[in-house]
Amino acid sequence: MSGDERRGRDDRAQDARRDARGRQRGEARAQGRAGRTTAAPASRARAGDAARGAAYDTLRAVEGSDAYANLVLPPLLRERRIAGRDAGFATELAYGTLRLQGRYDAVLAQASSRPLDQVDRPVLDVLRLGAHQLLGMRVAPHAAVSETVGLARERVGAGAAQFVNAVLRRVAEHPLEVWLTRIADAADPGGEDAVARLAVVESHPAWVVRAMRESLVGSGRSADELGALLAADNLAPRVTLVARPGLVSVDDVAEQTGAQPAGLAPTALVMSGGDPGDVPAVRAGLAGVQDEGSQLVTLALVAAPVAGADERWLDLCAGPGGKAALLGALAAQRGARLVANEVQPHRVRLVEQALRAVPSDAVEEVRTGDGRRVGEQEPASYDRVLVDAPCTGLGALRRRPESRWRRTPADLATLSALQRELLASAIAAVRPGGVVAYVTCSPHLAETQLVVLDAVRAAARAGTAVEVLDAAPVVAQVAPAWEPVAGRQDVQLWPHVHGTDAMHLTLLRRV
Repeated sequence: MSGDERRGRDDRAQDARRDARGRQRGEARAQGRAGRTTAAPASRARAGDAARGAAYDTLRAVEGSDAYANLVLPPLLRERRIAGRDAGFATELAYGTLRLQGRYDAVLAQASSRPLDQVDRPVLDVLRLGAHQLLGMRVAPHAAVSETVGLARERVGAGAAQFVNAVLRRVAEHPLEVWLTRIADAADPGGEDAVARLAVVESHPAWVVRAMRESLVGSGRSADELGALLAADNLAPRVTLVARPGLVSVDDVAEQTGAQPAGLAPTALVMSGGDPGDVPAVRAGLAGVQDEGSQLVTLALVAAPVAGADERWLDLCAGPGGKAALLGALAAQRGARLVANEVQPHRVRLVEQALRAVPSDAVEEVRTGDGRRVGEQEPASYDRVLVDAPCTGLGALRRRPESRWRRTPADLATLSALQRELLASAIAAVRPGGVVAYVTCSPHLAETQLVVLDAVRAAARAGTAVEVLDAAPVVAQVAPAWEPVAGRQDVQLWPHVHGTDAMHLTLLRRV
């Protein structure tokens, strides 16, 4: 048997033992003695690198059509029958590359022979995937380079693959720590601009870094926490389930999943692995996937004291339905009825699906409507109102890794105007003695404290008195482990402190 035939036999024998984290198979390749991978059949090469291909296609969809990675990748994995560890590898590769895109672009700019703005975007996406394997995942360097070059050859051509090979080999010359020092020094040669250094090292736009620092200080925390906050944004979030009260118990969900209590919200459990879509309680709508912070602010609205009747609740911006489903389950226990309002028809269908297991007598209506008009259409009609306002989503960058690169400061003007209108509508819709919960998945002061301040002042000018309640003891009532921040009536959650999205909550009562 010739040497080439023997190596081919050995490669075929080792194919089934590919490491799911991307390490090469076979003794020859492990020792760097393998020849060009083009000798392998094309069909086998594509099958062997299906996870990388799915990650690449996700990045192209995010770039080319403004898609969201969490909506693109799961269907791709199902369609291509990528499961188990390969699916986990593809997920980390795609999401991690998107989160750390700013960091990797800074590294690639130093490793590339040409400016990145002169590199075709498909080629740049391949380079980013290779950089994440080299610097952000436990993939052997030779595997990261060779497999990514193979991906480049298949998707962007042989010429581009040579360029990818040269750049990634330069990236592989230094460990992450060296590259972090280099890109930080390049961003801040004088060593005096902490925002510039953090922006490139922790892969956030500089305006977001500045906003996060202001939000930390404005919510009673220290600016020294900024680095920890940005680092937490770059970690994959835990898969958190909600056991909807009255529909299923926490113990039942734990028995079905092996999940453990999350630590703050009494309804929240954290999965250690597996697909939540396979959980019987989730399939039946008795439980759902919901961040613990999202659960906490919903529970706090229901725990806040109201004067008089407590019979009719409103979710003003109900899509896609997670908070509405939790409110509906709680309403069923209290003998209350929920109206779920959503402006987008396709999201109304998601709300209906989320509420499918809630007793019908606890759901008065799921409707399509503009939340800004509800206050004038139904004045003083509700005992509790939830305003989960559309926002920049800066508090959920862990979950929407592409959002940090899409949002701009210009978005704040449009969104904060909408938030003010929605909160004004909620204040008009709640009856005297009733409670409004203003919630955003953003800690930005322009979307939180300033919106509330303006809404209270506007209500006063219109002759409606509104008081801001102390939300901390209400949250502590439902989550005894909660530690309030001195001097704050609102509640601001943080990923680096609480392990949740950076949800904001202000409770208001109309008096």
